[in-house]
Amino acid sequence: MRSPSQDGSFELVIPSDPAEARRVQSLIESQLHSLRYEDREIFGIKLALEEALVNAMKHGNQMDASKRVFIHYQLTPERFDIRICDEGQGFDPEEVPDPMAAENLERSCGRGLLLMRHYMTEVRFHPPGNHLSMSKIRHAQPSRNGALRNGQ
Repeated sequence: MRSPSQDGSFELVIPSDPAEARRVQSLIESQLHSLRYEDREIFGIKLALEEALVNAMKHGNQMDASKRVFIHYQLTPERFDIRICDEGQGFDPEEVPDPMAAENLERSCGRGLLLMRHYMTEVRFHPPGNHLSMSKIRHAQPSRNGALRNGQ
């Protein structure tokens, strides 16, 4: 891991290795605790982060250990922002089946995206779909699509 940059952000580059993803999650969890995030906030961020990293490694990089995942994050007492980019071809999130639709309830596709959107305040996929940014703004209420409610 690099030292924080002048703006307090961190940059990491990891191989497509689940053990490295767990290391990143632990590092961020420890930083969240040090900034006194609530347990429920930490749980949600950690779950969304796990889903995003697994998707980048499994779907984006096809578990190719020679391909990397690029992570840039900034953490303050008010918010957590993260960008994750893989070396895959990307995807269109609109083409992922709705996991809540009756015909998809027993399928596993789309659940990770659903969890990310539920627990984070904002979730955005950037073309070509191999770049994700997520934010958790403390005490803001996310809507179903990840945008802030009530203009917060």
